[in-house]
Amino acid sequence: MLDAAHLKSIFGTGFTYSDYVASGTADQQQSWRAFHQKVQLTGGQRDVMAGMTRRVNVLVISGIWCGDCVQQVPMLDHIAGVNPQALQLRLVDRDEQKVLSDALRICGGNRVPTVIFLNEDFEFLSLYGDKSLSRLRAQAQKALGAACMLPGAPVASDEIAATLQDWVNEVERAHLIGRLSAKLRQRHGD
Repeated sequence: MLDAAHLKSIFGTGFTYSDYVASGTADQQQSWRAFHQKVQLTGGQRDVMAGMTRRVNVLVISGIWCGDCVQQVPMLDHIAGVNPQALQLRLVDRDEQKVLSDALRICGGNRVPTVIFLNEDFEFLSLYGDKSLSRLRAQAQKALGAACMLPGAPVASDEIAATLQDWVNEVERAHLIGRLSAKLRQRHGD
């Protein structure tokens, strides 16, 4: 299931961020756009992303209807937008990619967002989801339980900043796995 050819094929069918958002209803699009406007990378975060030299393909299993996706996936768009030569972002719908989603269940469920980080050859680097540690801590503190937050539910600015840093860290981690790969270092002569 996680072989490079299969993942490359799925990645090729994925939506760009803007096309994915455009696939939603008017209310869904508004929720995604409103949260996107709240995300602000720091100068240090931008510097880390701008310094990436290895290509990382970021494949997101998402649900346009999902509050957790609304409140995290726009962060990935901001992150990828800093260095589009190195970071390619594609989104697929969980229900349309059921076989992939089923293969990557988290705690027995088809959770979204689930993010698969792939190297330039579409080989698996890392898996992250359905929430970052900061987001899990915030939700645990609020005792929301298993319910998915509604799109548009308020999110504190400190939670946004902490969750964004978690995603920046995971993107950097995936990049460094690829950057330090002996196979890729030999290929690129570095």
